Amino acid sequence: MVADKAADSSNEKNDNMDVLKSTQTVVKNALEKLGYPNEVFDLLKEPVRMMSVRIPVRMDDGSIKIFTGYRAQHNDAVGPTKGGVRFHPNVSEKEVKALSIWMSLKAGIVDLPYGGGKGGIVCDPREMSFRELEGLSRGYVRSISQIVGPTKDIPAPDVFTNSQIMAWMMDEYSRIDEFNNPGFITGKPIVLGGSHGRESATAKGVTICIEEAAKKKDINIKGARVVIQGFGNAGSFLAKFMHHKGAKVIGISDAYGGLHDPDGLDIDYLLDRRDSFGAVTNLFKNTITNQELLELDCDILVPAAIENQITEDNAHNIKASIVVEAANGPTTLEATKILSERDILLVPDVLASAGGVTVSYFEWVQNNQGYYWTEEEVEEKLHKVMVKGFNSVYQTAETRRIDMRLASYMVGVRKMAEAARFRGWI
Repeated sequence: MVADKAADSSNEKNDNMDVLKSTQTVVKNALEKLGYPNEVFDLLKEPVRMMSVRIPVRMDDGSIKIFTGYRAQHNDAVGPTKGGVRFHPNVSEKEVKALSIWMSLKAGIVDLPYGGGKGGIVCDPREMSFRELEGLSRGYVRSISQIVGPTKDIPAPDVFTNSQIMAWMMDEYSRIDEFNNPGFITGKPIVLGGSHGRESATAKGVTICIEEAAKKKDINIKGARVVIQGFGNAGSFLAKFMHHKGAKVIGISDAYGGLHDPDGLDIDYLLDRRDSFGAVTNLFKNTITNQELLELDCDILVPAAIENQITEDNAHNIKASIVVEAANGPTTLEATKILSERDILLVPDVLASAGGVTVSYFEWVQNNQGYYWTEEEVEEKLHKVMVKGFNSVYQTAETRRIDMRLASYMVGVRKMAEAARFRGWI
């Protein structure tokens, strides 16, 4: 009997750490709260389309290596699907499916005319040459070209991909299409139709959410103690923005460990020393673990690295008043419940990191119009969209007396469910 209980507990914990199952659990809860029948969940629990591809690439040593890639299109009832492509050794079909659902929710929260998409390739770009990465990028586009396009599914940068990789992908798609097609992909260099503000958009969106959350908790950003886990694109820009707003960034971390200074770190110095993959702590001797970093005494904690960082094992030790998720799925469902019970304001990933897809939408609109906006115009529009999204989720949480994660899923899933209903799918 004891063994059975232990096994059940272990299974429950594994489900909690499974990003797809935990996502489906919250989607189901959100749809039930909104009063939708079970058929709606059956439609939305998995992507409507999932493609797995094999990509041969000639490596620098002359050998041919076969890479596995994925593209998930969650739901296109609202409009074309939209979502990033990540290059990472831990990419899996299950992860890509979950991420595509999150993209649908993000688009719903900030009211964009998109469904969610996501792509990934199982590889380690840190061990590949520039030429090998170009071959992989172009091969991926050739493999998925039948199901993507500016009116079907629009890719974008994600983990370990950047504007150069987007440029290669756009060029390859334009060759296949025999037409210069910048609207096929977002996150491109400015000279190829990219948008001002796209590179820092995710961090800008997180910053706006931090400011709005701080108002709710009566915390002054100037002098607030901030800890940021992860120093990649989102984490590094966020550290810069928080530092320039007068906050004390007392902790940052990367894959090698963390740095802590209760008086505030020299962010400009760290930004100058970080490499292209966000590593900087390997240059220092006195580092702390990522776990120690998460449990530092601070006002605002921002997990901006990978999933499952705040769990039921450490949620009781979190000392921040506000947790803002810049990464995808950094807090498990059990940990979410613990933080909520402790009156810690958790701003979930599907809301906090929606700045990236919002400015990607702006880029797509500019490509379609052939008319381009200034950085000030982009920032002004982003601020308006993110504040509206935050307030919509916060008011839902307050009115329904639920946590911000469930509230964000309720706001995010409603548009998609309604679009599917009007189309006669359900």
